[in-house]
Parts: sequence; structure tokens; C-alpha cells
Amino acid sequence: MAQTTLTFPRIDSVGLDGLLVRFGDQLDEAANRAALAFRAAVEAAGWDGVEECSTSLVSTYLRFDPLYLSHDDLEMQLTGLLSERDWYAAALPDGRKLLRIPTVYGTDLAPQLEEAAQVAGLTAEEAVASLSQARVRVTALGFAPGQPYLGTLPEAWDIPRQTALTPQVPQGALVVAIRQFVLFSVTAPTGWRHIGQTAAKLFDIDRDAPFLLRPGDEVEFPSVTREAFEQIKQAPDAGITREALV
Repeated sequence: MAQTTLTFPRIDSVGLDGLLVRFGDQLDEAANRAALAFRAAVEAAGWDGVEECSTSLVSTYLRFDPLYLSHDDLEMQLTGLLSERDWYAAALPDGRKLLRIPTVYGTDLAPQLEEAAQVAGLTAEEAVASLSQARVRVTALGFAPGQPYLGTLPEAWDIPRQTALTPQVPQGALVVAIRQFVLFSVTAPTGWRHIGQTAAKLFDIDRDAPFLLRPGDEVEFPSVTREAFEQIKQAPDAGITREALV
């Protein structure tokens, strides 16, 4: 059987009113950078007929009005924009921020730290040092409102998902697999190992900006003690600090 080699970036049709610009078929820094930068450029262009623009891990999605704009015309505009620069080396969008979210690792609040460390070939202490010092990018939001996928972690954390689901982790749970974190915005089941717990409220309809994080933001999860965490839970900002990224 002949093998087909996919080339990127590529533009694919998604139903009657969507086009997807793909920058890769698996997560890496350059493809995620390209998707984020390209989305920002599309939004800045303000094309008539484009009703929505969003990103996944390595793609930019456009939803458009097919009564106003045809697939062919929009694909031509996208092809022209793609040709303008090397999107894999493009600057990340303006307005990004760095957040530091205090995290208690292990204890009864995050009971799978030692298991995850063992799979990664680390002691629990080495695991906490590695995870708490990592700076990761919000690569995409998904699954639940404001819920981020964050990466990429050091190679030791290229660990598989569990073979069975954990029936429930709480809001604010930090879980790990395949060199990524997910920070839970709701109580939900997961196949990823629960290694940390935060007090972060990722989605609040009453805030001016309901989502705490946006794709392209960077996050660190510094380690705090269980005692400090109990105090942090009472703070309005959950102990989170923010700074602008240039």
C-alpha cells in the first residue's frame, strides 16, 4: 500500500462553514507557536465573513458564513497569509502573561504523585523539583470551560495515561501525562495521574475576563506546603501572581 506523506502547513475543510489550518500532526513547540501566531494574524486582519477563530494544540480553526464567503475564497486568503512568513518562527501574540499558581504536590490531596514519579523514573522529591520548576505554555483550552493543556514538560514526563479512569478529581487538580499538564476547571474523571492540587478558579462568569488563562500564556506551579495551601484557599486570588510577558 502506498504511503502518503503529509506536508504542513495545510488547509482542510471542516464541514460547510469551517476551515482548519494545520501546522503539524503532533504537539511540538514550533507547531503550537505557529497556530497561536496565525490565529492572532487572522483576527488582526478582520476578514469579512469570518465569524470565529480559535486554536487547538497545533491548528487554527476558522468558522465562516458560507452565504457570504466561499470555501475557495477563504482558502485563497489563508494561502496568501501563510505565504507571508515562517509561522513556525513567528513571535507569539501580544498580551500574554506569566502566572505562578501555588500547588501542593502529593499528600492526600494529590495521591498519585509517587506513582507518577515512579513511572517517570524519579523519586518523589525529584518529581516535585522537576514539576515545580517547569515553565509551561498554555497550548490550548478544551474539555471544560477555561481548562488548559500545558506543555511541554521535560522528557522524563513522557509517561502514558493510565489504563483506567480515576472516577473523579476535584476542581483545581493538576494532572500529568505525555509531557503535559492539565489543570482541571471542574470536578471530572480523568485518565491522567493526579500529582498536584491548586485553588485556582479557571472559569468565573462574573469576572471581566471569565477565563483565568488564555492560549499562549505561561504558567509555573511552585510547590507549597499543605499548611500554606489551606491558607491560600481562603485568599481571593488563590495566591496566584501575574506578570506581563514581552
